[in-house]
Amino acid sequence: MSDSSTNTNPFLAQVTAAVEKNLSDERFGVSELAAEMHMSRSNLLRRIRQSTNQSASQLIREIRLKRGMELLRAEGLTVSEVAHRVGFGGTSYFIKCFREYYGYPPGEAVKRKEDEGIRQEPVEGGIPHRSRPAFRWLFLIAILLVLSSAAVYWLMGRQHREPVEKSLVVLPFKNDSDDSTNRYLINGLMEATLNHLQQIKDLRVVSRTSAEKYRHTVKSIPELANELDVSYVVEGSGQKVGNRILLNVQLIDARKDSHLWARQYEREATDIFRLQQEIAKDIASEIRAIVTWEEQQRIERIPTSDLVAYDLFLKATELMRQGGRERLQTAVSLLDSAIARDPEFSLAYAVTAIAYYYLDVFQARRQHGQEIGRYADKALLHDPSAAESLFAKGLFYVNQKEYQQAIPYLEKSLAYNPNSPMIIHFLADFYNTYVPNTSKYLEYALQGIRLDPAAHDSATTSLNYLHLSNALVQTGFVDEALTYVGKSLAYHPDNSYAQWLRAVVVYAKYEDPARAEKLLLAQLAKDSSQMHILQELGKLYFHTGDDESAFHYYQRFLTLRDAGQLDFFPTVDLDMAILWKRRGNHEESERSFARFKSFADNDPSIYRHMYLALYAAYRGDVAGMNHHLELFAKEENFQYWILLFKDDIIVAPYRDNPRFKAIFDTIETKFWKENEDIRAALEDKGLL
Repeated sequence: MSDSSTNTNPFLAQVTAAVEKNLSDERFGVSELAAEMHMSRSNLLRRIRQSTNQSASQLIREIRLKRGMELLRAEGLTVSEVAHRVGFGGTSYFIKCFREYYGYPPGEAVKRKEDEGIRQEPVEGGIPHRSRPAFRWLFLIAILLVLSSAAVYWLMGRQHREPVEKSLVVLPFKNDSDDSTNRYLINGLMEATLNHLQQIKDLRVVSRTSAEKYRHTVKSIPELANELDVSYVVEGSGQKVGNRILLNVQLIDARKDSHLWARQYEREATDIFRLQQEIAKDIASEIRAIVTWEEQQRIERIPTSDLVAYDLFLKATELMRQGGRERLQTAVSLLDSAIARDPEFSLAYAVTAIAYYYLDVFQARRQHGQEIGRYADKALLHDPSAAESLFAKGLFYVNQKEYQQAIPYLEKSLAYNPNSPMIIHFLADFYNTYVPNTSKYLEYALQGIRLDPAAHDSATTSLNYLHLSNALVQTGFVDEALTYVGKSLAYHPDNSYAQWLRAVVVYAKYEDPARAEKLLLAQLAKDSSQMHILQELGKLYFHTGDDESAFHYYQRFLTLRDAGQLDFFPTVDLDMAILWKRRGNHEESERSFARFKSFADNDPSIYRHMYLALYAAYRGDVAGMNHHLELFAKEENFQYWILLFKDDIIVAPYRDNPRFKAIFDTIETKFWKENEDIRAALEDKGLL
């Protein structure tokens, strides 16, 4: 974007003025710009791309860099001073961006003034035009020939992706004590340090599950940092001697494999909370993370004044991390003991509610709704601004199936702890399962991979990549979905859900039923009771006209579904209504049809009118089908599979209906428009 184009484009001039008004605010990004311009985010992204062929984040960075050039040339400021004046939190990142944009480092800006014949305006590729005669080009070519071998060597060494600025991993602290029972205390110190750092939005903090993988690693710091895509590594070890805690902590610049500092902390056990805060603050200060006043207040909050209660809390959370129903029950007992000692221990109330929620998840019937609600309310009463309190209340509403009421609590909990893998993974599942929203599902699935790139066990990592692949295909990124489902299977080849998704994505990409059938049958051969595979085979055969095979696999699925008193894959009932009718059994047909109709009438999701359109199509009610399709066309963020609706065997007779075609064109146009907006938004956030 040239200055001349800015001057002749009123919209770009407004954008530039808005950015320059907030120039020194590093956090002024795309969302803040949209608010300043009184525009929706998607409209802003579209206008900027139309005007500049750039993303919004690229444009903001360009404006900052141009102002940085002016300051360097006019005011004699240091590079560090300029970097912070134009909204770059780190000098090294400013130098990197400046070099990429102008073709030389900011330290040379003063030397390269216009009176030396060098044009300041950068061009494509980041190298400035030069207005000197041709002999200067010959001279430069000669120098480049001399430097070429060194440049190639340097570039080959730089081909790996640069890690995100202000990103770190806190490795598991080592217990230096001879008493192995102190391990939970040292783990608790590590966990508290991690939790404090996770609350800082300016940081990207890798999850504990990924860090745990490196507890006994023999890999070098650069190797593990490259795998986790982080800039900094925190190591620690400690012991408890009598009533004193001794802790050694090191902060390492992973890119240079060098220590930034190594400090020893020695405190009385009664100062454990001040110790946790001090470590987190020292780390954040060293890497120049921006800590807001609200974040600082949350970090400095003391969870309890009763150290015995806190000791019980640490033992409980250690058990919860290990997982399993018995450990969860023991953790609840320990947490109740902690609360008995300190009835205002908000964090203990919140974690107890969370434990009860997951105890209920493991049950066929939910039994702990009252406990979840009671403990969540107590947590909010004593600390309404804690992420854990808000998350617990959100879980209560999910347990009660009051999903819309859960949303503000879940989203606010993430705002207060933006690096929490637990909250992010839950939100990804929430927007996939309970309140379908493809855009949010993909955003949180991508965030989950960034924060939890290498979970301790391969099954968890496989599940994370499975979520991401599913989110990608739902939003129309089919090729990317195939890539990530491949990663899911690489970590856990026996992940049957990943095998299922791969077959579905392969069908979506190649529209080859035989290829999908082969993948599904191979997976079913490993376990004939996999209900998701059985229904998918039934669906495949139903839509390819093989009624006998469809009936066979659907019947096997329904037998298992009825035995378990489950209520998923409701469209099987509609397909079975048709299959029973073709077999001449009208009584069974109507029974299956009634089950599907009851589900469609009561479905609270955005897909209700699509199900009702299928119902109308089955009954031959073309006007009703089109009516419900028109209502569905008003929805946002629906799944890619909706585009296959027009090829559904039930709908096939009406494909040439003019009204149907017009409505479906609207649905398809909206989907691909949303696909473009999602891509642009995620690119601006650095997630895609």
